[in-house]
Amino acid sequence: MESQDSNSKEEGAHGKVKRPGIWQLAFPSMLGNLSYTIVGMVQTKFVGDLGAQAIAAVGAGQRVFFAIQAILMAVSAGTTALVARAWGAGDFTEASRVTMASLAVGVVLSLLMSTLGLLFADSMAGVFGLDAATLHLAADYIEWLCIFNIAFAANYILGAALRASGDAWTPLWIGFAVNLVNLPLLYVLVFGKFGFPELGASGAAVAGGFAFAFGGAVLLVMWIKQKFRVRHVGGGWWRRERLKRLLDIGYPAAVEQGVFQVGFFIFLMLIGRNYGTEAFAAYNVGVNLLMVCMTVGFGFSISGSTLVGQALGANDHAAAQRAGYRSMWLAIVFMGLVGAVICFYAWEMADFFLNDPVTIEHTVEFTYVLGAMMPLMAIDFAIGGSLRGAGDTRFPLMATFAGLIGMRCGLAILATWYGLPVVWVYAALVGDYLLKGAMLLWRFQSGRWRTVVKSYDTGLH
Repeated sequence: MESQDSNSKEEGAHGKVKRPGIWQLAFPSMLGNLSYTIVGMVQTKFVGDLGAQAIAAVGAGQRVFFAIQAILMAVSAGTTALVARAWGAGDFTEASRVTMASLAVGVVLSLLMSTLGLLFADSMAGVFGLDAATLHLAADYIEWLCIFNIAFAANYILGAALRASGDAWTPLWIGFAVNLVNLPLLYVLVFGKFGFPELGASGAAVAGGFAFAFGGAVLLVMWIKQKFRVRHVGGGWWRRERLKRLLDIGYPAAVEQGVFQVGFFIFLMLIGRNYGTEAFAAYNVGVNLLMVCMTVGFGFSISGSTLVGQALGANDHAAAQRAGYRSMWLAIVFMGLVGAVICFYAWEMADFFLNDPVTIEHTVEFTYVLGAMMPLMAIDFAIGGSLRGAGDTRFPLMATFAGLIGMRCGLAILATWYGLPVVWVYAALVGDYLLKGAMLLWRFQSGRWRTVVKSYDTGLH
């Protein structure tokens, strides 16, 4: 965090911005997401104690809500690319105006998506083929999260803008505060302690919603009081050219998120409808077990996208390419190591979180499959993030469609068609990440991402 005065001094060095190192961005991003992962594991333990139906309901509810939030992810992708590019060019005023425009767009879209989620929660959760009791729990979970969608928008977009400017520590501290609120609320609302109502699986959604509302409020107040390097601006941000650039980068990311969610819906529908609640719940628990690896990947995705965007803003193409590859190799090493450790203790971890033998067995199978994919997922995180930081959001869309829809869902359909055990459906991930990783590496090596967005100019002022 920086005061307005220190930001003004930094603006005096227009065009001579010192770019942060990979670890300066990756490490706090990892810590922040690790704290969310720990809360997710605690949530899995609490809800897992309620049985397979509750854990499946939370998994289905989260998947639907992720689909609802896909458009916010797209706005944050445009925010990252344009703020990083403006910051790299030394145009701090433009970075602030992009942030304001992104937040305004994000709030409007979050209201729209919340309305749709509240109206159609039952229909959305119903696509997974879950039993009636689980479906009811999942719909309640979705509705509660939708109520707090504006808070999620504020956290995502302001966090993305701060990281793109090179400040990954402020989102870390806000994330810690969010989780400090979330953890006790989880306990009292899921189990009904200290006079609070026992909400079960829905209590996890309410706890998360209130915690993110607290974090969003803190971010907004500090931003308006000019406590961040990306400052609040009252005017000059509503320009057609700026919004067009934001949407040009954001809409392919929105479509990618849409494809991503459709692919996951199909994949989980195949599991839920053909293998039952236990196999469905196992997928969600296994993802939570390996979320530590993904927090590592997210850290290197942030470093890649920020450094590539800032380097392109400064017209330093060689530094942009080096940043992408260094982020990738570091992600491969660290994600691979952490994934191997989790796979080694898969049985013990699954037994700790669950009390159903069938679900435990399926969870271990899925953990082995996904754990083996960590080096390939590292390419997706780091190189995919680097391309998006350059504003090249169309090619990751194509890679996601080919890998997730074509390969993963195609192989999963074949496995269910031939009546193979569910582990073969899980194994469809191998084909997905092999194809996607190869496509993303080819694109990054080609260098075409360098000129997807026109060279930065200050004509928007």
